[in-house]
Amino acid sequence: MATDKYKVFLEAIDVGSFSGAAEKLGYTPSGVVHMMNSLEKEFGFPLFQRSNKGVTLTPDGERIVPVLRDMMRCEEQLYQVSSEIRGVIVGDITIGSYFSIAASWLPGVICRFQKDYPNVGIKIIEGVHQKLDQLLCEQLADFCLFSYPPDGECQWIPLKRDRMVAVLASGHPMAKLSSFPIASFRDEPFIMPADGYDYDSMKVLNRHGINPSISYSTGEDHAAIAMIAAGLGIGLFNELATSGRTANTVLLPLDPPEYAELGVAYPASRILSPAAKRFIKYLKVYVSEA
Repeated sequence: MATDKYKVFLEAIDVGSFSGAAEKLGYTPSGVVHMMNSLEKEFGFPLFQRSNKGVTLTPDGERIVPVLRDMMRCEEQLYQVSSEIRGVIVGDITIGSYFSIAASWLPGVICRFQKDYPNVGIKIIEGVHQKLDQLLCEQLADFCLFSYPPDGECQWIPLKRDRMVAVLASGHPMAKLSSFPIASFRDEPFIMPADGYDYDSMKVLNRHGINPSISYSTGEDHAAIAMIAAGLGIGLFNELATSGRTANTVLLPLDPPEYAELGVAYPASRILSPAAKRFIKYLKVYVSEA
């Protein structure tokens, strides 16, 4: 079927090689090469630039990727809707998520959901705000779990208003305060997570006209909090991101208080699949009980 070739094409682009796509989808490498040669012949123009490092798209190949992703999404949705009509929920869900949400909420939600819907496959892609926006833009996720606002035109389902907190080493001179003055971020060395730009913390600091003095930058909240615990600086996080990671640190609410709204985003132009709609219902119940 042509759609089989489209799936292989998209997988080859996602993993960067024909051999990787073959391994992922259960084909032989030669079989994938034959399918892609056939697809290029059908389209009438080259799709790939081949090298010993793998494959990349030609400019013409790049133009057809969004169309094929949309076709595959529609095929998956048709499969799920027809199954729903027969009384069976099946299919796959790809969820983009903050690391903190994936660790704190998703295990419990997935456990409940898959007891009722064992035939639904779930894939989680973790990342910072910028990466999750990109997943939505490129239609690589059914929906994403992060903070408001999403980039672009998206539907938004709020889940929780999460308190923003200053994180200090337990021996820091300001650790015994009842709250942390936001203005004090101007005077302290700052530990920046999220690959050098944490969306939620910078949104707060920008709103108050503060340009932090960044001492260290890291790609992950856990590493940033460990650096704070070692006395290398202070940080600013939504409270969920600190869950289970507070050894040798102190969390202080901000003065004035600030919050991050966590929720579900999906493109405004997209109709959620039956499986995705049900998963979000389970998610909303779980968060309301947490």
